[in-house]
Amino acid sequence: MRRLPLADPGTPVHRSPASYLRWLVRRQAGTILVAMCFGVAWMLAQALMPAAIGKAIDAGLGHRDTRALFDWAAVLFGLGVVQAAAGVMRHRLAVSNFLTAAYRTVQVVTRHAVRLGATLPKRVATGEVVTVGATDIAQLGNTLDISGRLAGSVVSFVTVAVILLTTSVPLGLLVLIGVPLLVLAIGPVLKPLHRRQQAQRELAGDLTTYANDIVHGLRVLRGVGGEEVFARRYATRSQRVRAAGYRVAGVESTLDATQILLPGVFVVLVTWLGARFALTGVISPGQLVAFYGYAAFLVQPLSTLTEAADNLTRGLVAARRVVRILDIEPELADPTSPAPVPDEPGAVELADAASGIRIAAGSLTVLVVSGRPAAAQLADRLGRYAAGSVLFRGVPLDRLPAAEVRRRILVSDTGARLFAGPLRAELDPSGALPDERILAALDAASGADILAGLPDGLDTTIEERGRSVSGGQQQRLVLARALLADPDVLILVEPTSAVDAHTEARIASRLAGFRAGRTTVVLTESPLLAGRADTVLFVADGVLAAAGSHAELLADPAYRAVVLRGEDDDEDRPGVPTLPPRSRHTVEATE
Repeated sequence: MRRLPLADPGTPVHRSPASYLRWLVRRQAGTILVAMCFGVAWMLAQALMPAAIGKAIDAGLGHRDTRALFDWAAVLFGLGVVQAAAGVMRHRLAVSNFLTAAYRTVQVVTRHAVRLGATLPKRVATGEVVTVGATDIAQLGNTLDISGRLAGSVVSFVTVAVILLTTSVPLGLLVLIGVPLLVLAIGPVLKPLHRRQQAQRELAGDLTTYANDIVHGLRVLRGVGGEEVFARRYATRSQRVRAAGYRVAGVESTLDATQILLPGVFVVLVTWLGARFALTGVISPGQLVAFYGYAAFLVQPLSTLTEAADNLTRGLVAARRVVRILDIEPELADPTSPAPVPDEPGAVELADAASGIRIAAGSLTVLVVSGRPAAAQLADRLGRYAAGSVLFRGVPLDRLPAAEVRRRILVSDTGARLFAGPLRAELDPSGALPDERILAALDAASGADILAGLPDGLDTTIEERGRSVSGGQQQRLVLARALLADPDVLILVEPTSAVDAHTEARIASRLAGFRAGRTTVVLTESPLLAGRADTVLFVADGVLAAAGSHAELLADPAYRAVVLRGEDDDEDRPGVPTLPPRSRHTVEATE
């Protein structure tokens, strides 16, 4: 299977499921047309076999002509060869169309998800995205898979109808009128099927999201004893999905029965009329055998037509979910006329007008923000995950393309996770860095002990979301990954919140050395990290309140209340020795 190119950025937004299916057809029109040609040859060879058998009976057996019998037997053999060869190629192209449609959808959705970035989880549940990749792509593939058989069914049906008309007008008219009526009779079954499939997919997506939340919060649930409560809720929701599946299966079983019953009744009727015509001498014995063969053959194209209608219905349901994701627009759109970014920073790398902070280029700056929501909002503005008046090297961030911002500014917060795969690939997705650089980043993140405890070192496979390592180990590995990315500006949000004081002190002492010459911003309340910073900026009520070194800012009661986590309350307790601010910082830094 050839590698498909990613969808181009100019892919139009699809406003309806039908428009998305048409777009898929246009993108792979070549293979679809070739599959249809082979499908026509495959079905046409089958359709002509009863005619060859009838001729062999009438011309060979009826007239005792051995030469004619062998000639028509050779024709029948040739039709069999054509059917076999065309059938193999049709099937290969059908599989190609299936996989191309399925994985082109994956690529389009993935590319759009990357473009949406932080907007996607705000607008779409995790289960809905998972369902697209797990179920909907198969339904879209089936919709295009059947194109070859559908074309062959239509052409072979017309061919058989013409042969019947030339042989017997009543039988030909029966086929021409009866088949469309059979197809129309299935229509009333498709509408409720469409509706019930949509409802079942919605419930399945919600259940997947709920299960994902339970798995990710399992440790918390165990801590508060909530496993039984959530298990009962999950069981209730899964029963709703099961009931919806039964409702879908009820309509599908009716459709399947209809696909057998209606063509079967039609075959019986054609055979009965053909037998009566043979008894009255209107048609010959060979033509009667051919008529029976036509009647039996017509079951296949008729079943294919009903199957195509079913697949189209399922494809529209799946395309609706895809379109729902593709129609989401990023909260922050790229500028129509992007501004160039200076290659060399000036004195100030980042400046935020709302808070008044200014980050010096090439420095390690710690931002101490009172209130976690305010800290998260500030980090989002600096990384352009939220709107704000922020300058990067004197250029407004909203004048830069999102891809350029992501390349130059990296925000690593407490929600960052590891993916499943070898540790080496986790830390260096590009695979371009030498082991020495990776080991240096692990050392800066105080992660050398993690590597020493892994059985295969950097080649050890990490489980999904880093389940095979502890929370503190995962946080250090995430920090090492951020350091190896080596952006112009690295923004770390509480990078040591899950580690002990000794590990935090090691990270604080090594971070500036590893990032020498680069701009690093750390949003934290840790006095250990603040004590190692070139500059500490204290933001209170969303506005810059003080700037200086950690030792200087400790004289500010508001700053001390944040970084010392309320330890000043101990000074008023009897029997508790009182230390000056500098001494308290020194004691905490050496613990």
